[in-house]
Amino acid sequence: MRRLSLLLTLLFLAAADLYARPSALFYLTNSPDATRSFLAHVNQIDVVVPTWYAVDSDGLVTGAPDPLVMGAAQREHVPVMPILGLNGKKAFHDLAASTAAQDRMNDALLREAKTNGYSGFQFDFENLFWTDRDGLSALVERSADALHKAGFKLTIATVPNAPGYPSSGGFAKWIYTDWRGAYDLAELAKSVDLICLMTYDQHTRWTTPGPVAGWQWTVDNLDYALKYVPKEKLSLGIPLYGYHWYTEAPITDKATGVERPNPVAASISAPDALQLAETYKGKVEWDGEDRDSYFYFYRDQMREWVYFTDLRTFRERYKLAEDRGVEGFCSWVLGSEDPQIWTMLPERK
Repeated sequence: MRRLSLLLTLLFLAAADLYARPSALFYLTNSPDATRSFLAHVNQIDVVVPTWYAVDSDGLVTGAPDPLVMGAAQREHVPVMPILGLNGKKAFHDLAASTAAQDRMNDALLREAKTNGYSGFQFDFENLFWTDRDGLSALVERSADALHKAGFKLTIATVPNAPGYPSSGGFAKWIYTDWRGAYDLAELAKSVDLICLMTYDQHTRWTTPGPVAGWQWTVDNLDYALKYVPKEKLSLGIPLYGYHWYTEAPITDKATGVERPNPVAASISAPDALQLAETYKGKVEWDGEDRDSYFYFYRDQMREWVYFTDLRTFRERYKLAEDRGVEGFCSWVLGSEDPQIWTMLPERK
């Protein structure tokens, strides 16, 4: 009896641990670095979301799987859920206005899912008019219905949009009208199986230097999303990359000869960031308020800034996903990560 009781206890604890562990969803591009990372760590990835497909305003779906990735995923039983991407206001507006185009899109998604053994698709529609909010919700509902009837999943990546309206200032208005305002989280959550909250790109080439995903900004956006999305349908975005801000030569207008400033912010992988710090003797520091790592250095008498995700930065956000009890985390993008993150991620059970 004691042995049976002990066995049941161990099984319960194992099941509880599996249930509590955040699901690990990783994005994968066609870059060799991304593929190598996936192949090396396939046993620590719960879902892989490759950027293989795109759709245009007429509902034409283009793309194809990577045989090497598919082979490894099938051998290791990792669900493959490709992205269907569209970036652009007019193209999406036209697609959302045409049910015929949406039906063409959905037919193609079903064909590809059945042919290749996908678990479903993830929509990644960005750079949308905020006025297309209802159109996006209706399109997602229509596609979810088609995929669900055939036994496939539909998920969606959304730009974080707390507090749900624009604040003062020109940038705040622009980022809402052109990026954040189109996502009605409550309505989308009714249709999809999972919302991947893209809590990254807080600071980019459009902004001054700063964290890719500052702590309070991340917490605020996660807690805002949890007001509308059940936690079992929400995945927290954790960036794996960083940004490098520096100054290029001024841009000259060929017609007028007028020069204008040319500050640059380029994405950078964690290994490349650490190599840059070593090369120019930049001291990696920890920002206790934003809970992320950064450094600066001088080159050609000018200061350059780098904010990036190292193991400590990643761990803080992983713990946040655990603490809030959400479904898991979604990380962009394989191949750019600090290799040390794999030392803390468990293998699939």
